[in-house]
Amino acid sequence: MEKTLRRKDFLLQAGDVCRYKTFVCKGFLRSYRTTDNGNEHVMQFSPENSWTTDPESYENHTPSSYNIDALEYTEVIMWTKKDFDYLFEQLPSLKVYSDRLIAGNLARTRQRVFSAISATAEERYDEFMKMYPGILTRVPLHMVASFLGVSRETLSRIRHTQVKP
Repeated sequence: MEKTLRRKDFLLQAGDVCRYKTFVCKGFLRSYRTTDNGNEHVMQFSPENSWTTDPESYENHTPSSYNIDALEYTEVIMWTKKDFDYLFEQLPSLKVYSDRLIAGNLARTRQRVFSAISATAEERYDEFMKMYPGILTRVPLHMVASFLGVSRETLSRIRHTQVKP
């Protein structure tokens, strides 16, 4: 199924069951979780040519703890688990490709956790900029700060320091 989202439209809201595996054709999505005190913590950005879902909710048919929304006009293709499993049966190479993507995502997630506990804020920012080149023209700084686990002020200081000659 194809779907178009406007900026701030939700693909998934916390409390709903994630019923789709989603490929971003155009645009930009973010996955985030909100704490009881209202703070948002960005877990993932999904630009063009990337996948997004809440894997636990999708696989187990349980309510999601995460929101996924559009940061700009976004076009996606969505598959139910039944439809995606059928594609795997019909196209075994798609299963191999999907397994590689999942392994790559797991490796990036593990690296992000490792960086969060071992790297400086500056090092995490540098890694982030390599992973998402050009992102600062598309995403508000407070969301980047949330993804990096730093305050907006710390992110501004890091950026200011790196701009100096």
